[in-house]
Amino acid sequence: QVRLVESGGGSVQAGGSLRLSCAVSGYTSRSYCMGWFRQAPGEAREAVAVRRTDDTPTYADSVSGRFTISKDNAKNILYLQMNSLKPEDTGMYYCGAYSGSGLACWGQRNAYNYWGQGTQVTVSS
Repeated sequence: QVRLVESGGGSVQAGGSLRLSCAVSGYTSRSYCMGWFRQAPGEAREAVAVRRTDDTPTYADSVSGRFTISKDNAKNILYLQMNSLKPEDTGMYYCGAYSGSGLACWGQRNAYNYWGQGTQVTVSS
């Protein structure tokens, strides 16, 4: 049974930082595409950063240079370090996974079918 549990959200002022964590159980994260997604009120969920099975990261243009996705293979935890946060980064952040690989990890963002419960990030100006 695949299980993803996010933590680390909160409220910060613009320019601040947060680190999100996603504890993975039920499978080895190396065999799955994994990523971070967010959803603002009234908007569709969008991909923020994904990690390919060869550890290559891909970022949305809106967060490139500010966010970093990483993983701890020993602990099976996926992280999202968020720096220089902006009010438009506000939303519910979700950890997602699916059994893809390579370029499909970003190219097939609609294929993600395992989700955590989400963690709220609020950035005030």
